[in-house]
Amino acid sequence: MEVVGSELAVVWDDGHESYFPLEQLRRECPCASCSGEPDLFGRIARGPAPVFSPAAFELTNLERVGHYGLQPRWGDGHEHGIWTFDRLRAACGCAACKA
Repeated sequence: MEVVGSELAVVWDDGHESYFPLEQLRRECPCASCSGEPDLFGRIARGPAPVFSPAAFELTNLERVGHYGLQPRWGDGHEHGIWTFDRLRAACGCAACKA
């Protein structure tokens, strides 16, 4: 994994390469504050919509979380979302992954 310009490049164990725009990853943050979380009845409860500054799309740190995911830290201080590797791979928009 490496940041290349404004994208996160990931080379998977099977050799496939994925490129994720940092802005997309931040806007689709999977944390409960950004994406919401289900209540007992399955309804998604969300807080106020995030307000993004230009710093919000700058990746300042990227940590592995066990063997299952990545936790980015963004320039605006946000660091709560964990992208599981399964979720990240599913977000790959290339033709090979969409097929």
